[in-house]
Amino acid sequence: MLFNSIEFALFLPIVLILYWFVTNRNLKIQNAFLLLASYLFYGWWDWRFLSLIIFSSFVDYSVGIALSKTEESNRRKLLLWTSIFVNIGFLGFFKYYNFFAESFADAFTLLGRPFDASRLNIILPVGISFYTFQTLSYTIDVYKKKLEPTKDIISFFTFVSFFPQLVAGPIERATNLLPQFYKKRAFEYEKAKNGMRQILWGLFKKVVIADNCATFANDIFANYPDYSGSTLLMGAFFFAFQIYGDFSGYSDIAIGTAKLFGFNLMQNFAFPYFSRDIAEFWRRWHISLSTWFRDYVYIPLGGSRGGISMKIRNTFIIFIVSGFWHGANWTFIVWGFLNALYFMPLMLLNKNRINTDVVAQGKQLPTLKELLNILITFNLTLVAWVFFRAESVADALSYLSKIFSSSLFTTSLILPLDFMIIILIFLLIEWFNREREHPLSFSMVSDKKWIPFLRVAGVCILIWSIILWGVFDNKEFIYFQF
Repeated sequence: MLFNSIEFALFLPIVLILYWFVTNRNLKIQNAFLLLASYLFYGWWDWRFLSLIIFSSFVDYSVGIALSKTEESNRRKLLLWTSIFVNIGFLGFFKYYNFFAESFADAFTLLGRPFDASRLNIILPVGISFYTFQTLSYTIDVYKKKLEPTKDIISFFTFVSFFPQLVAGPIERATNLLPQFYKKRAFEYEKAKNGMRQILWGLFKKVVIADNCATFANDIFANYPDYSGSTLLMGAFFFAFQIYGDFSGYSDIAIGTAKLFGFNLMQNFAFPYFSRDIAEFWRRWHISLSTWFRDYVYIPLGGSRGGISMKIRNTFIIFIVSGFWHGANWTFIVWGFLNALYFMPLMLLNKNRINTDVVAQGKQLPTLKELLNILITFNLTLVAWVFFRAESVADALSYLSKIFSSSLFTTSLILPLDFMIIILIFLLIEWFNREREHPLSFSMVSDKKWIPFLRVAGVCILIWSIILWGVFDNKEFIYFQF
């Protein structure tokens, strides 16, 4: 079920009414109802894959219980590796089988020994990359004794399948989300109102910004040999805002929806295109994934504790694995490798933690240096996004070679001026609200008596913009394929 669909528009209010007015007297019944609603939400896409998420939940619940009953080191490690093997095994088969089979065959062909690898018609289960990492966080934290294993099977299964963030994140930690299922939840008007605003902002980013950008980006990338370098540069620009509006829009809708049910999810995006270096960008982009890899891969590998060679090794591992997580294509691996290269100078010069605050904090405008750093970082991400979006590494290289050619100074496509103005207004709204969780607070207004009026006016304008410029053809979110 898509957030931008009629089905979800009907599903959400019905579930909310039953959740708060019918099942609210008993916490276990309320959690059980939420579990059934989550399975309905997920099964709407393909009910057959419910068995996969139920089995994964059962394995990790059982492993958690077993870990609580033993202190023997080897047995605990065996239990941990059982969870890792089952979860990564499912993920590897459904997502990467064909990639490895084809790469294996290509390698033999290059060596002059043609090899016919059988390709399976495998359907990638929606959200498997997200809920796999979420349930693994539970097992690993229980193994490390950072979290007490739960005996409440309903709460655990609901934690794994919680529908607002099930299929595209944020990737929640068991330490944050699971305990929220143990406590009775009371409806909070202010939290719900804030959640509705965040849903509205996320919907605007999806159907107005992302889906309109997709129209131009898809055409340009599909027909890039026919266009000039300047047009291809605009194609990369449109894709940058497509993927940002699409993914952060999903996260906003997920976080806002969770607030309606009394839950707090972690922030997943923090205005990443205002970053002053690539390290800051990765602290602000897909935060739940970046911190997951940091805590469960980078630090266990040794993190930054060793010498320079270990830091370089671990950094490349983390970025390449992150790229591979996004999809079974060499383009994603190159994308990860390129981001590791971007990160290297900052790490080697110990400057990867110099921009940890909000840019131009407490100020209306950035300094010239900050603006220049933002532009440089954004353009570096544009180059990397070309690999992320292209069908193959060869296509990405051809695309970039044409950008960096004399045709960069010619044009072969009339730019949509009205939509460029919408993107500019969108950026200005985000800029002036970059110190907040999401922009619908109009913090630039100093006279408080005007704030309620302007908030209502802003919400009305946003709704009008969605109706006027929104794309309503049930376009899937980009990260559904990951």
